[in-house]
Amino acid sequence: MFVPHQEQHRTERIGWLRAAVLGANDGIVSTASLVVGVAAANAAKGDILVAGVAGLVAGAMSMAAGEYVSVSSQADTEKADLDRERKELATDGESERNELASIYVRRGLEPSLAKQVAEQLMAHDALTAHARDELGISEITTARPVQAALASASTFAVGAAIPLLTVLVVPTTMLIPFVIGTSILLLVMLGGFGAHAGGAPVMKAALRVTFWGALAMAITAGVGALFGAVV
Repeated sequence: MFVPHQEQHRTERIGWLRAAVLGANDGIVSTASLVVGVAAANAAKGDILVAGVAGLVAGAMSMAAGEYVSVSSQADTEKADLDRERKELATDGESERNELASIYVRRGLEPSLAKQVAEQLMAHDALTAHARDELGISEITTARPVQAALASASTFAVGAAIPLLTVLVVPTTMLIPFVIGTSILLLVMLGGFGAHAGGAPVMKAALRVTFWGALAMAITAGVGALFGAVV
C-alpha cells in the first residue's frame, strides 16, 4: 500500500517571504534614513514627524504598487507560456510527449522508462506535467500579485513605524543616534528572522542586511547635515 510522505519545505514560503522581508527592510531603512536626514538638517520635531509619516504612506503604497505590477508581469508571462503549451498539446500531442520524455532522459532515466513516465503523466494531466517539467512553473513558484503586494505593503508599514515611534518618544537632541541604533537592531533581527524562515545562515544574512541599512542611513545623514549647514 502506497502511503504518501507528508513533508513541508521552506521553498513553499518563498513568495510571501521575499515580499515580506523586502517590505520590512525597505520600511526600516527608507524611513529611518529619511528621519535621520531631515533631523541632520536641524529640522523641528514636528517637521521630522510629518516627513516620516509621509514617507511611510508613500513607501507602503509604492511597495504595494511595485510588487503588484512586477509580479503581475510574471503572472502574465506564465499565462502566455501556458496558453501556448495548451495549444501545442491540442495540435501536436506526440511531439509534446517526446519532448517531455527527452527531458526525463536528460535527468537520468532510460529512454524506455522516460517514454513510459511521459505517457502516464500526460494521461493524468498533460498541461501540469509540461508546466512543471518543461516551463518550471509549479504551485510553489506560481506568481501571486495580490499576496506579494499585501505582504510587502503591510511589512513596510510595520518596519517604518518603529523609527516614527522613536521620533515621538526621544528628545530631538538624541534623535539621530537613537533612530540609527534602533534601526540597526531591527535590521539584525529582520535579517536573522528571514534567514531562519528560509533556512539560510542567520549571521551572514543579518550582517548583509545591517551593512546596507547602516550605509544608507549614514549617506542620508551626511546629505542632511550638508544641506543643513548650507541653510
